[in-house]
Amino acid sequence: MIYNSHVGGNICINVLTKSNGIWEKECVMCLREVKSQQRSKDYKSYFIQESYRNKKGLRAQTIYNVAALSEEIQELMRLDLHRKRISEIEDLRLEEQSNFRDLAVLRETWDWWGLEDVLASVKDPNKTKHLQALIFGRILFLCSKLFLKEEAWGTLLEQACSLEKSEGFEEEGFYREWMGSAGVWSRIEHELFRRASHGRVRLVLYDLSSTYFDGEDPNRLARYGYSRDYQEEQPTVILSMATDAEGIAVHVEVHRDNRSDSTTIPKLLVTLWRRLGIAKAVFVFDCGTRSLLSLEVLMGMERGSVARATWAQFQELMDKLSLDRQPELWDRTKRMDVEKDGLWYIIAEREWLAKRYLERQEARIGKTKLLLEEFKRNARKGEDAFCLDSRVGRMLERCKAHKYIRYGIDRKVRFWWKLHEEESAKEEATDDRYLLETNLLPTEYSAKKVLAHYKNLCEANQAFCRRFPAYWMTARLVAEWSKRGVFKHVPRLLRRLQTIRPSLLSVKGKPAACLLIKISRKLNRLLEKTASLPAFLPAAGLGNPGDSS
Repeated sequence: MIYNSHVGGNICINVLTKSNGIWEKECVMCLREVKSQQRSKDYKSYFIQESYRNKKGLRAQTIYNVAALSEEIQELMRLDLHRKRISEIEDLRLEEQSNFRDLAVLRETWDWWGLEDVLASVKDPNKTKHLQALIFGRILFLCSKLFLKEEAWGTLLEQACSLEKSEGFEEEGFYREWMGSAGVWSRIEHELFRRASHGRVRLVLYDLSSTYFDGEDPNRLARYGYSRDYQEEQPTVILSMATDAEGIAVHVEVHRDNRSDSTTIPKLLVTLWRRLGIAKAVFVFDCGTRSLLSLEVLMGMERGSVARATWAQFQELMDKLSLDRQPELWDRTKRMDVEKDGLWYIIAEREWLAKRYLERQEARIGKTKLLLEEFKRNARKGEDAFCLDSRVGRMLERCKAHKYIRYGIDRKVRFWWKLHEEESAKEEATDDRYLLETNLLPTEYSAKKVLAHYKNLCEANQAFCRRFPAYWMTARLVAEWSKRGVFKHVPRLLRRLQTIRPSLLSVKGKPAACLLIKISRKLNRLLEKTASLPAFLPAAGLGNPGDSS
């Protein structure tokens, strides 16, 4: 039980506890006013003091110094302790603020890293704002540039990037800003590299991929389309990207002509050395690149490499290994090192890969069962066995389930089939594993580091659809948050922040407090770990919901 009293002119809060049916005073909390004089000036300070009694006697301690609070808060505390009405109901107003706090987090990160200075080489302020909107849009809305106008409708993206409503996100404006950054791109890239790595890059990951531009453009930029797909009606465009060991991109380059890795890598090395001062790099390739650029070529260039081998190479290596070294179904080792024929192989495990392979295998077998039952019902009597075998074989090839099925014709010329369980069990034992081959020396690189390099490449492949600065911000956030113990997908975590409803409590038109509504303990811990809580304060607000278009 708590009640108020006045002791020596001080406002007190008395806390009583009930023991054996009798109320006993446990402690007394007082709001004390202390006056002092220094150099002929009078000063007042207020603090909350707690007095309590224990076995050793009467004790007192200062809980909080109220002098640091504003005069409005101090007045509210006095009124509350006097049991007086703080304000009339009509004077209170609870206004829900914008819930687009994902934009607030990105804007605060943008200001904290000083990315405004990175785009200083873009002289036109409107181009800088549009580029910032494109970067934020790539992180928050997984869509192309032309659909950003629809995805950003009703949000505060324009306000976060200081854009006027009349400017909007028109297609011509996007391509104009895209082309406007071409002349200053090397300076932007150099600034991003300097801010992320501080010149300490010792490893470079590389990948070569393709992309396309959509929409209509008077500069004919939209004509550049898919590459390596043998589409003669569309010229090709190739992207090459290099990242550091943490997966943060340090270089990206667009090639208009179709090329292979053997012609791109030497030029990329010259660019990295000339622009960023990187003289040595380790190249990491995805599955399929091994046929285009062999390890012998890289060894002749004195360059290290890590490449994912094909499934056929994986099975060939398994057949060469002795039975005691082959991974079994019950062996869930995360990593296995093998040296064979002068090369170092690493067999790694990925949990989601097993799930994907299992779902694909079940889908293929299920579809094949239905077709085989239908084929068995409609099989013609007296049909030639060779023709029947050819028809079933073609059908199984189309379903990609030839290795899962055994079939034939019995003595009564009847068609039969069954599942090949041994092949399914053999595939299940290795369906969550993939093979990496490298020319690096085990004495210089650990298997864990090689595996980490390939995982960084996989993350870079997924981010190719975004613009380079957007991927730079995402990878930088991942690196910063992982140091704080948060391993979450950046766009997914930012979308979760939209569930929080910040509200501003005003008394007689003056802001009194900021309330956070619908925030769970788990999400609150994430905000504290990622240091994103300041983005929810009124000073970081992006405006009211009514201000959005």
